[in-house]
Amino acid sequence: MSIETQKSLAEVQSFEGKYPKQIWSLFFSEMWERFCFYGMRGMLVFFMITQLNFGEKEANLQYGATQAFVYAFTFIGGLFADKILGFRKSLFWGGLLMIVGSVLLAIDTHQFFFFGLAFIIIGTGFFKPNISTMVGELYKDGDSRRDAGFSLFYAGINLGAFLGGYICVAIGKGYMLSSVIDEAHRWNVAFGLAAIGMLISLINFHFTKRSLGPIGLQPGHPDAIVKTSALPKWAEYAVYIGTLLLVPLIQVMVSKTEYTDYFMYTIGPLTLLYLFYEMTKVEKVERHKLIAALVFILFSIVFWGIYEQSGGSLSIFAAKNLNDSVLGGAFHLDPNGVNNSGGAFFIILLAPLFGLMWIWLSKRKLEPNTIIKFGLGFVFLGLGFYVLYATRFFAIDGMTSLDIFTVALLVITVGELCLSPIGLSIMTKLSPARLQGIMMGMWFLASAYGQYVAGLIGANMAEAREGDSLMDKLVTYTEGYKQLGLYSLIAGAILIVLSPYIKKLMHGVN
Repeated sequence: MSIETQKSLAEVQSFEGKYPKQIWSLFFSEMWERFCFYGMRGMLVFFMITQLNFGEKEANLQYGATQAFVYAFTFIGGLFADKILGFRKSLFWGGLLMIVGSVLLAIDTHQFFFFGLAFIIIGTGFFKPNISTMVGELYKDGDSRRDAGFSLFYAGINLGAFLGGYICVAIGKGYMLSSVIDEAHRWNVAFGLAAIGMLISLINFHFTKRSLGPIGLQPGHPDAIVKTSALPKWAEYAVYIGTLLLVPLIQVMVSKTEYTDYFMYTIGPLTLLYLFYEMTKVEKVERHKLIAALVFILFSIVFWGIYEQSGGSLSIFAAKNLNDSVLGGAFHLDPNGVNNSGGAFFIILLAPLFGLMWIWLSKRKLEPNTIIKFGLGFVFLGLGFYVLYATRFFAIDGMTSLDIFTVALLVITVGELCLSPIGLSIMTKLSPARLQGIMMGMWFLASAYGQYVAGLIGANMAEAREGDSLMDKLVTYTEGYKQLGLYSLIAGAILIVLSPYIKKLMHGVN
């Protein structure tokens, strides 16, 4: 039995062509999970301001807190997957929790707002890092097609983000299906759609498991890739029960943003201490690789802190300072929907091309190393924020061009494609097999800090704008975006300069 399964793993990893066939099924599961998550994410700030009567500063802080907890729990989810549940069971448990949270929001969005969010936060933590890790397991060590596979997988993430990000908020605001959904129930339907997307994701993954060989099996299973002793069944049940007991605590912590400060001040240092402890148990080369991974993680905090204005300050900017005219009036679209889904739309178009480009450059020994790709990600991010700054020159009475805003999203997307899918890939390349779930969780924990910083930045912009005219608000926001663009360009330059030193730590990993 064990030998057959190991042969199955070899067959999975010895695929012909550009992509393993299993990646398409994982692509589909991730797509629907992202529909659920980005549908919820895209509605948060607008819903809090218009339906819960939050102030703009409070909404930005609340958004940052919610997103920070979402990504912080990916570390916990990765840890429990590595040590107790395995990737498959962790994914299923997370998906069930996300369905429960979305259903609660669909039943009574106002009464169950923070209670439903608590389920979604914890569920995402169990789901998100583990499906990414299973994609990495489809490839042998050193397979140059891995980056292309993660770029394709990233397209699946963003197809779900595009659909959920536009459809859910457009239904809630009445831009879509307003003739068949009465105003009192639009937000209920919008959150209900997120639950349906997550259910489809889990059903698809159920039929995907049979083609994965030993990938994702629970630690202690006789056919698991990493051999460990069998775990007592109570350990698995303890994770499930403990998770449910955490829900009320997370509900309180996410509803009061001051608790987020305490959490973020604590979880980061504790995580680093744990990583340093794990480093003492590995060989020198593996330790160097983990240090290199840590450098990428730290720089990614800066990237996401700037990038994630999309869900906070840019959501308010889109609602108040953008017209709804696209291509000179040929189309009229919800500007919040464009803000939530525009980047994802461009990734769908560009990600397969980027994947093929990396393969083409690799065959000709011209592919830039991962560090240079990271640096380029910062450069394009900075340029995109300079385009956001330029929207002030197209403003009339404080309302500016949705077309120019969309161009900015395109430039920012190029930067994201240089960094984010490569980041997922490099975590799997630099991590020992027994620490892959933890390191993937740390990658998303860095995103948590980025989200937290993004909320603080957005809150500062909103605080400076209370009582201003639309034009004054536009000028204040765009001035802030210019500063963020400059910081991004500086970070990219520093990373490129440091690239020779980081490359030595990577010991040949590219």
